[in-house]
Amino acid sequence: MSRKDADTTVQELRDAVRDFVYARGWSYFHDPKNLAMSIAIEAAELMEHFQWTRSNASHQEADDRRSDVEDELADVVCYVLAFANAMDIDIASSVRSKMKKNAEKYPAEQCYGKA
Repeated sequence: MSRKDADTTVQELRDAVRDFVYARGWSYFHDPKNLAMSIAIEAAELMEHFQWTRSNASHQEADDRRSDVEDELADVVCYVLAFANAMDIDIASSVRSKMKKNAEKYPAEQCYGKA
């Protein structure tokens, strides 16, 4: 049975990535520099699917290449989780903290509807 976002914790995903890396002996290579570079590389591979596509056509492009786009997004997320593991960063706390900072920097009432 495939588990969905609503049924899976961030910790479960972190553990799955940690177990995968450990089983292959890759922990040695998973230092912050290499993982940060891998995040950027995989993000670039995701962007490549939309290169030369007009913004208004990007949803259709994503649908046409859905499987490939999902794989590239998964690669980015896996490296983000591996980075969090390597740095012992609590993702939920970090995201909540950053969203609070963003809310203060970009109040909805001042930003709504403005590019």
